[in-house]
Amino acid sequence: MLTIGARVTHVAPGEVDVELPFRDDLTQQHGFLHAGVVAAIIDSACGYAALTLMPPDAAVLTSEYKVNLLSPAAGDAIIARGRVLKAGRTLIVTRGDAFALKGGEEKLVATMLATMMAVRERGLQD
Repeated sequence: MLTIGARVTHVAPGEVDVELPFRDDLTQQHGFLHAGVVAAIIDSACGYAALTLMPPDAAVLTSEYKVNLLSPAAGDAIIARGRVLKAGRTLIVTRGDAFALKGGEEKLVATMLATMMAVRERGLQD
């Protein structure tokens, strides 16, 4: 997230928001934020939201996601809101929405349903 300039702006149990200021170098040929960048910030918001509910010795990996791009991502910034829908011991189902911020208004531009997997630190070495 550091590479693209995104930052966490909200953290609560089962909730994380990630904000990305709009940058021309992250756009596609039509001047909209690239879909891969939009998916990356939603995925991060969902993953961090899942991590807020995990024990200290756990990490989280994305095991799958489905993203719907609803509208071109353009504005002053994009904010991704990740929320946990169901947290199990191993699988955590999350939902993420990305909003384009422009002039104080929010417009939904993408939505994601993602499954995260809890991994104990030992499991990361396998």
